[in-house]
Amino acid sequence: MELDSLYQEVILDHYRTPHHKGLTSESDIQVHHNNPSCGDEVTLNLSMRDGKIVDISWDGVGCSISIASASVMSDLLIGKSYDQANVILQAFVELMQSKGKSTGDEVLLEDGVAFAGVSKFPARIKCALLGWMAFKDAAAQVME
Repeated sequence: MELDSLYQEVILDHYRTPHHKGLTSESDIQVHHNNPSCGDEVTLNLSMRDGKIVDISWDGVGCSISIASASVMSDLLIGKSYDQANVILQAFVELMQSKGKSTGDEVLLEDGVAFAGVSKFPARIKCALLGWMAFKDAAAQVME
C-alpha cells in the first residue's frame, strides 16, 4: 500500500469515528472557533489540572480534514503537560506550513503525520488547524 493511501485511510478513519467528540459537561473552559472561508466550526472543552491536560472534548461540523484533525489532536494532547502539548502543537503547525516539504516527526505527531499532504493545499491548511487553534486559545486562557 502506498504511503499516501495509508495516510488517507488514517484521516478517513478519524473522520468516520472521531475520538473525544461530544462535549463533556465539566470543563475549565469552552471555546468556539470557525473557518469562515469554508464554514467548518469546532467547539472545544478543555480541562486541566496542575498544568496537565486532563480532558479535551469537542464537537463540530466540517470537512473530513477538520474533523479528523480535531480527533488526532485530542488523542495526542490528553495526558500531556501544557509545555509538552505546545511542543506537539508547534510541530503540527510547522508541518502544515511546510508546503509538502516535511513528512513530520512520526514519534511526536503519531497519526498527525497523515496530514502532511494537506500542507500542499493552502485552502485546506486552515481546516487541519481549526481544532488545534481552538486548543491553543483554550489552553492559553486556562494558563493565564
